[in-house]
Amino acid sequence: MIILPDHHHAEAKRKAAHEGISLSEYIRRLVADDLDRASAAADPSIVFGLFDSGGSRIANGKQAMISEAIDKQFAAKGL
Repeated sequence: MIILPDHHHAEAKRKAAHEGISLSEYIRRLVADDLDRASAAADPSIVFGLFDSGGSRIANGKQAMISEAIDKQFAAKGL
């Protein structure tokens, strides 16, 4: 048994009637859609290969870039 606040129950019942289905079917579809989305969103492989780094070399030279930036800050302060 699922208990909803009265205003949620009434609105869900109206939406189900508008779609021509029972309240139970409406709720089953909501739950199924939510569970399907959750399992699809949990797969990180869907984002691999979506973006082009534009030739960025951050991953390869991260430490050198950080050192260079720190050196420039110290040099600017005369240290």
